[in-house]
Amino acid sequence: MAQPLSADRLLAALRAEGLNVIEYGNWRSHNRNHKGSFGPVNGVIIHHTVSSGTDNTVRMCHDGYADLPGPLCHAVIAKNGDVYLISSGRANHAGKGDRDVLNAVIAERALPATNDNNTDGNVHFYGFECVNLGNGADPWPEAQLDAIERAGAAICRAYGWSAASVIGHKEWTNTKIDPRGFSMATMRERIDRRLGTKPGKPVPAPQYEPFPGVDFFKTYPRSPIVTAMGRRLVEVGCSAYASGPGPQWTSADRESFRKWQKRLGDAPQYCDGWPGRRQWDALKVPKV
Repeated sequence: MAQPLSADRLLAALRAEGLNVIEYGNWRSHNRNHKGSFGPVNGVIIHHTVSSGTDNTVRMCHDGYADLPGPLCHAVIAKNGDVYLISSGRANHAGKGDRDVLNAVIAERALPATNDNNTDGNVHFYGFECVNLGNGADPWPEAQLDAIERAGAAICRAYGWSAASVIGHKEWTNTKIDPRGFSMATMRERIDRRLGTKPGKPVPAPQYEPFPGVDFFKTYPRSPIVTAMGRRLVEVGCSAYASGPGPQWTSADRESFRKWQKRLGDAPQYCDGWPGRRQWDALKVPKV
């Protein structure tokens, strides 16, 4: 049974991972513990804020709203990678989610689809809110993605967890879409690589872009990953583009990838234009 980290241990774990951590206000005592327990803790949930600007976002996550009092997370991750500590106790960030997902996180196995909202996630998860509008177009700077990776790894390292313990809010409940704009499957791969190194050390970048998961493409993302994929499809002679390719996933991307699937000789039922892991790995999309 994992108990919450003390404020000092939480701060030390994040800084040991190489993060620039800012202690905001009364974060050590700012919590919702009077409304319920925090712990046993089992994982980390990543969110987007649906806001812009660091100062007002940090203040919002600290104070909350009339119908949702703060703290709204344990820390805010800014666009430049700075991490603002908001709380070390219970926070209003996860809400109700699927008990089957919690069981999968505890067992560190693949996540099931979310069907029920029957479990209080504020008991079991640390929450990191990341400054982003959440519209699929607001970019995710590498400094911010790196900080998400390091923050997730810091908590996992403190408890001896694997990267499977870090999930997106949309993977916890079917009522949310965050984080939108990057793949949680790819983020877990990044965290897994970091956990294989010493805290705070640089992680060798992979030569090729890891498979972001089929769900990533089915949200019609706008991402440099889509551009890199499209350019690679053009290189191998599988283009269905009238112009581009560009960062927005379109029907031309799907048709181009369908050509690649046929080039691989896959059966018709596997030539639907939605990338699969084996097909993606065979394409060797350069890392972006």
